[in-house]
Amino acid sequence: MKFDQIKLYLFDMDGTLYLGSRLFDFTIELLNTIREKGGRYIFVTNNSSKSVADYVKKLAGLGIAATESDFLTSSQATAWFLKKNHPGKRLYVCGTQSLKNELMREGFELTDDIDCTECIVMGFDTELTFKKLEDVSKMLCTRDLPYIATNPDYVCPTEFGSVPDCGSVCDMLYNVSGKRPVVVGKPSPLMAQLAMEKWGCSPQQTVVIGDRIYTDIKSGLNAGCQTILVMSGETTYEILEASSDKPHLVMESAAELLTCLKEI
Repeated sequence: MKFDQIKLYLFDMDGTLYLGSRLFDFTIELLNTIREKGGRYIFVTNNSSKSVADYVKKLAGLGIAATESDFLTSSQATAWFLKKNHPGKRLYVCGTQSLKNELMREGFELTDDIDCTECIVMGFDTELTFKKLEDVSKMLCTRDLPYIATNPDYVCPTEFGSVPDCGSVCDMLYNVSGKRPVVVGKPSPLMAQLAMEKWGCSPQQTVVIGDRIYTDIKSGLNAGCQTILVMSGETTYEILEASSDKPHLVMESAAELLTCLKEI
């Protein structure tokens, strides 16, 4: 990989730049070095449980100064997808209040009435209740509604291990209904494509860095970008060996990327 040609760095966050509430030691120096070298970094996340404003606060708490323009989230990509494909539909959102607020800010009407629902949206719901699962199960089993998921991740990494993410809940609902959602977030190339368009970079000038092959790396490959897999999060070497999707580079952590940039 020719790092002197890379202009846009699309970072996954949890498992790549920090783990839970623990910032990796190299992260701030890495981000500062990218800026010093004339590059642009964007935080790209499948986690739809937090709004962009929430992420700005979270990173500030970790010591990273960021603005809303530094992010692309699956919530934003989902709003874009809904506007394009299901404009004006009334949404039942199985997600956090942050996701609901973000969709309402984009002009969508939300409802908890399953009889009035015109589209189901599933997110990473850290406020999940059995009532929500029951509502979605009933709608999927009795009606033919558009069914959208913000992301396919099975787990979200934490300091103690992992917790179930959106993909795990969608699998549970598949066992109930036999229906799969249309997935908007990574591994779809959408967020990478939106970033490249917004900041005027080609796939050859763009690198996706993340800890998951089936979301981060595959999204970069689907968008034609350069890709770096870091082994500081979910992926093990056994998973890497078994995967048919291979990153351009593998690093123990993004600290190795810092070393590469310093050599330019």
